Amino acid sequence: MTCRPRATTALIAAALALVLSGCGDEIEEAPSRPPVAGGAALGRLLADADAAMARGALPDAARMLDEARSLAPESPDLWVAIARLRLRGGEHLTALEAADRALAFGPDHAPALLLRALMVRDAHGASDALRWFAAARKAAPDNPDILAEYAATLGDGGQASAMLKMVRALADAAPDDPRVPWLQAVLAARGGEYGLARSLLERSGMAQREVPAALLLDALISLEEGNVDSAAATLETLAARQPANARVRELLARALLAGGREDALIARFGPEAALPEASPYLVMLVARAHERRGDRAAAAPLLARAYGPMRAGPVVLAVREGLPAPTAETRAALLAGNRSGARAGAEALRQRFPASADVASLAGDAFMGGGDAQAALTAYGLAAEARRPWPLARKTIAAFQRSGRGEVADLLLIRQVAGDTQTASAALALAERLAAGGDWAGAAALLDHAIRLGAGHDPMLLRLRLRAAQELGDKGGKARFAAVLAEVQPRTLKAR
Repeated sequence: MTCRPRATTALIAAALALVLSGCGDEIEEAPSRPPVAGGAALGRLLADADAAMARGALPDAARMLDEARSLAPESPDLWVAIARLRLRGGEHLTALEAADRALAFGPDHAPALLLRALMVRDAHGASDALRWFAAARKAAPDNPDILAEYAATLGDGGQASAMLKMVRALADAAPDDPRVPWLQAVLAARGGEYGLARSLLERSGMAQREVPAALLLDALISLEEGNVDSAAATLETLAARQPANARVRELLARALLAGGREDALIARFGPEAALPEASPYLVMLVARAHERRGDRAAAAPLLARAYGPMRAGPVVLAVREGLPAPTAETRAALLAGNRSGARAGAEALRQRFPASADVASLAGDAFMGGGDAQAALTAYGLAAEARRPWPLARKTIAAFQRSGRGEVADLLLIRQVAGDTQTASAALALAERLAAGGDWAGAAALLDHAIRLGAGHDPMLLRLRLRAAQELGDKGGKARFAAVLAEVQPRTLKAR
């Protein structure tokens, strides 16, 4: 095991997990369609509905699918299309119902199995989804969409060798599919072969088409190769498109600091670093920028925050430019202390969009901000039926803890880490719980895994790993982690 405290490398592996999870962006835009059971008329309607969805004309797609339903109400292809339309329209929970109907009408229908695999991956993680991908591949062994998503999911689950094998199967089935070099680029970057990754990424053409996950990979490679200005420009574009993506903002801050643009970093992220929600890493980067400018008075309190104890419990997130209006309004109400207004707004949204997992999650945030953990759990549980990314799982865990159900919170955390092996912060959270219970061997294993994912810059993680080495009597590990921590830990800096 190696611990590289360089901040750029420290973010590479964790961000690549996001790259893998985003490699399906192209599939939603241009799915391959196998022959449709139900006749030429049904096939034309479904193809036209696909085209309408691709251009965002959801009402037109709905009208076409209603017509198709009158022709073949038990067609699994029809119900897959209905599920996809509902997903595009934000009706996540009724999309699940449509996917179930597709499988009821066609238990071995490959597109329905693929859709269910994707839904299980979103809600329960990569490991639970693999059996669904296996079933989908069995139903259609050479389907490029199935092979590509199967490969990505294997990568999400940390199975690099199996992922490579699946990418080769994709190459055999569809040699010209751009996802072949794209997935190979992700594998190469995760293996530290950045020159090869760059060549493969260019061959895929996905960055040129501005697929978000490909832009992120392009920026990561540029950072590692020292092309920090190019990385910053790409990350600025991504941050504007994904204002709630904390990882992209952290990478952008890192690129600005590496490029000697301290003034731009402070102007862009200084206000954010003052927020309670700011990550220790971002706070540290802003502090370093102040330090380089010789402003010890501004740097000292930020460094104290960055390397101090972790905060306990959730915080209300700030309002950011580009957020959807309902999210911005709810956050603004909570930040202003208007809990009843936030809750009323969330309830109104739930009445308007009862099938939306996003609205259910937002309602949970409002309930948590208002101190009603039980109502938050109900809302988060509804959202998790469609998808449960780490941010949602973390909030659900906090709600269980706040409601006095710590054992349930721990079980959910264990399940989350088992299903999502590529999120360093989740592994760190579980390591903290194991350490609190005296399981230092288990904590050490999780911390080592988090370091391999790129969290080796985190002083809190390193302190906990040093403590684990001490508790386990590992003298070599104790010396090694003490040395790494000394490199990462800044000198004491006091305001003058």
